[in-house]
Amino acid sequence: MISTSPFLVLQLRPEAEAADNEYEAFLEKGELAERDTIRVRLDRDPLPDGLDLNALSGIIVGGGPGCVSDPANKKSDAERRIEDTILSLMPAVTEHDLPFMGCCYGIGILAHHLGAAVGKDRFAEPVGPSTCSLTPEGRSDPLLAGLPETFEAFVGHKEAVQDLPQGCAHLVSSGPCPFQMIRFGNNVYATQFHPELDSAGLEVRINIYKHRGYFAPEEADTLIALGHACKVHVPEAILRRFVTRYRRQA
Repeated sequence: MISTSPFLVLQLRPEAEAADNEYEAFLEKGELAERDTIRVRLDRDPLPDGLDLNALSGIIVGGGPGCVSDPANKKSDAERRIEDTILSLMPAVTEHDLPFMGCCYGIGILAHHLGAAVGKDRFAEPVGPSTCSLTPEGRSDPLLAGLPETFEAFVGHKEAVQDLPQGCAHLVSSGPCPFQMIRFGNNVYATQFHPELDSAGLEVRINIYKHRGYFAPEEADTLIALGHACKVHVPEAILRRFVTRYRRQA
């Protein structure tokens, strides 16, 4: 068996069921085994001592209920700790163009680090499928080339990137939210949609977060049914391409 450098999977969800379901989705959709990853639940655990980012195949950041744009005094201690930890990695990630895939919360982190506005004024989307389209730059990106020009992806976010961060390529857009996927440099990616999420995972998250302000709780069953009625496959291909492109031997 060929030994490969691990992917660092950073998770932000304090709910164990949501965190476990997300991690399992990253493994399944990315075609990863547990041995291929270093999993860190930042709501409870620090980064490993002596972590060498250059020894990794890449970094994958999951989503979570926190918002980058919330005032510091509105964030819980765990949310502030999570945000500070991820932001502490971003200078090295962007300076050295390290392989990075930030999912939902991760696009806010990348944009904030690069000095772009992240907020709730524009571009929030309801929970469920969003019709996304490749931009001209997206059509030639290694993770997107040859994929359908338009595709469905699952979203659910209260905040969004308000303007394209300086130095970023704009890869994917949607009607409600123009910045669905961006790239900084050659290897630093972030998506507003969830590339790991399928209809079963969406149902899990809707049931967990139905009282967290993403939608009216009485809409939960309707949103679950809508999710199961959609064919969402392209986003997982993007995640799989990221893993395939950057997986390297130890």
